[in-house]
Amino acid sequence: MKKHFSHPSGRLPWRWFAAAAAGGVPVGLLWWLLAPGGLNLITRNPALGDGTNPAVWLPRDLTLGGLLVFAGCLVAVFVADKHGRAAQPAFLLSLAGGLAGAVIAWQTGLLSGRLWGPAVDPAFNASVAFSLRSLSVLLLWPAATAVSVFALSLLNLLRKGRDAGSEPDTGSSPVAGGTVRGA
Repeated sequence: MKKHFSHPSGRLPWRWFAAAAAGGVPVGLLWWLLAPGGLNLITRNPALGDGTNPAVWLPRDLTLGGLLVFAGCLVAVFVADKHGRAAQPAFLLSLAGGLAGAVIAWQTGLLSGRLWGPAVDPAFNASVAFSLRSLSVLLLWPAATAVSVFALSLLNLLRKGRDAGSEPDTGSSPVAGGTVRGA
């Protein structure tokens, strides 16, 4: 009888990078549609529709931040199910893809503002045009992915330990019930 062994491919799972990076386009469009200073579909307040109002700038950045956190958590749900030898490369490539996706989302939002937004004169301040004031917001996508993968992996490990049905080895815990093993 002949046995077939599957050899793991030496190729990196680039689809994780590509999927996360491509997700930046819809996130950028949503940012422009929802954010104050853009189409402003969240508040629909005419006072927040104009970029000359400085009260618009923080909610505009926070809208992108919230969308990036959501996208990072969504990617983490798929990456956390990955097991085996390809799990770590998939995780690392999804982090890099998340950073690329955040940059693509930012640029897509800016392009949407230029194409479909009102003409503005940024002589007063560059933030009058649809823009991002805090570039550190772009780090939220990979950060949310990393934290969510950690939390989901930890929950999976805890659930597997509980589902095993066996009593945990009390000797492996550092201190249990005030007694130390061997004392």
